Amino acid sequence: MVDASSTALTLLFDGGCPLCLREVTFLRQRDARLHPGALRLRFVDIDASDYEPAAHGGISYREAMGRIHGLQSDGTVLRDVAVFREAYRLVGLGWLYAPTDWPWLRPLVNGAYQLWARWRLRVTGRPDLDQLCRCRSGSSSKS
Repeated sequence: MVDASSTALTLLFDGGCPLCLREVTFLRQRDARLHPGALRLRFVDIDASDYEPAAHGGISYREAMGRIHGLQSDGTVLRDVAVFREAYRLVGLGWLYAPTDWPWLRPLVNGAYQLWARWRLRVTGRPDLDQLCRCRSGSSSKS
């Protein structure tokens, strides 16, 4: 288990998403290789039954499933492409995402990510967000 206070970024990820798992595996392995004993990244599976929003910046299951979130060590919440930009920077690959912060490119990249976030569940063969939230809470779609 990685100590949350010693990591620079905690990524909230969907453990039921095969593409998310692939990304997490890559980042986790690279972080372990570059920073053995002092990992920079921590990963929290929001799809796990014990996910607790209060312990993770108050980010609800619904919010976290709708778009990626990251929590910096100072409590700052990152969303969307900014999470990837910071995670990749921390594992020495910041140059891959650096262009996503260029002023003329940022709106295009953010728009593309929003489309991906909207379609991610369908593309990966998962139920829609409302159905996932109902299943998680037992009855309410406001989780």
